[in-house]
Amino acid sequence: MKKLRNVSRIHSIQYIPLGFLALILIGSGLLTLPFFSQSGETTPFIDALFTATSATCVTGLTTLPTDLHWNFGGQAIILCLIEVGGLGFMMIPILFFSMFRMKVGLRARIVLQEALNLESLSGVMKLMLYIIRLALCIQLLGTFLLAIDFLPKYGIAQGLWLSIFHAVSAFCNAGFDLFGDSMVGFEDNPYVLMIIAGLIIAGGLGFIVWRDLLDFTKRKKFSLHSKIALTVTIGLLVVGTGLFYLTETNGNGGLTRLVDMFFLAVTPRTAGFFSIDYFKMSSAGIIVTILLMFIGGTSGSTAGGLKTTTFGVLLIQIFSMLRGRNKAEAFGRTIKPSVVFKALTMFFLALSICIVAVVILSITEELPTTAGVEYFFFEVVSAFGTVGLTMGLTPDLTVVGKLVIILLMYIGRVGILTIGLSLTIQIAKNQATGHYKLPEESVMIG
Repeated sequence: MKKLRNVSRIHSIQYIPLGFLALILIGSGLLTLPFFSQSGETTPFIDALFTATSATCVTGLTTLPTDLHWNFGGQAIILCLIEVGGLGFMMIPILFFSMFRMKVGLRARIVLQEALNLESLSGVMKLMLYIIRLALCIQLLGTFLLAIDFLPKYGIAQGLWLSIFHAVSAFCNAGFDLFGDSMVGFEDNPYVLMIIAGLIIAGGLGFIVWRDLLDFTKRKKFSLHSKIALTVTIGLLVVGTGLFYLTETNGNGGLTRLVDMFFLAVTPRTAGFFSIDYFKMSSAGIIVTILLMFIGGTSGSTAGGLKTTTFGVLLIQIFSMLRGRNKAEAFGRTIKPSVVFKALTMFFLALSICIVAVVILSITEELPTTAGVEYFFFEVVSAFGTVGLTMGLTPDLTVVGKLVIILLMYIGRVGILTIGLSLTIQIAKNQATGHYKLPEESVMIG
């Protein structure tokens, strides 16, 4: 009986996918209710499930227009799902424990450690509370700055709601909007675009990086994680802006055009806002956008995708090998071989999942006569990277197509390795009890 109880116990890492799944199901159940639709009719469960998954996984893809289908109550539920999904479902019990000054148990701390992808339990509660405070401060600042533009245009009540909703959505890299056409109406408004871009970057930079930035005056140094994250993030923003400036044309010029191109480079970093119709973008621009969506934001942030640090580790490994080095070396440090192996595994799995999804959608969905296979690739990478950009496929998805995109959003937010370990944790335990090492043998590569 004791052995049976041990097998049936849920491992700490399994709480993460189960927690997100529970949050999605609760949100789906609420969004199906007729009280939350503007028409007063019940929303089909598949569409409620799609919306709840997109909000919880901070993606932004929708089968129903957020501004037209949902009333204030429905939009408020979506906003709550975005906030909790962006910061992690563990923020709810942590806030509860903190408010009532209750002690957090060891199991909860371990789950929190796994959710934040930390190597040690030391200071995990302090870090989570720091993350919540920092996130709220940045979102309040974003709300205030957006209100300066929105209040005169939309009035106090609507302007304030629009400011709150889009500040939270942008910081959490969700991409949900209440305008119907995202930021297209603000293409000529550099102020709003820069505020939204700033919130997106702040949310996608990662809380560990933010802590290093804010504590730099005391510590006078950055961790290797922050150095890689900042280098890759700045590099992608500069290169992305430059490439879009060369490949895309619009009616704007001067500073406004530069801001538009910068916004195009920022939003694929798992945010999902757009200021132009992607179906009208050049082929080169589509390819650059897909690559940026695949890389995504930084580990330990509200963003999804492969992650900048993962991409950075792969680049470091490549350059180290080309210089004749056996190990990945950068910034005067050697990266652990286990980290490099993990990065390679994530890259292969991510690419494989996206290719399989594209094949399935190419069978179940209809391809427009004016589009190619990039039409499916764009949507798949957008869902997996929890970006939310679309070329128009999402509203016309079949039931099978919706389920594929839902699964991609879920995997993208929870994490490939987290889901994989959750499914194979018992197998790994059984193999670990053997205490043996297999003999090594070389294999020809290249």
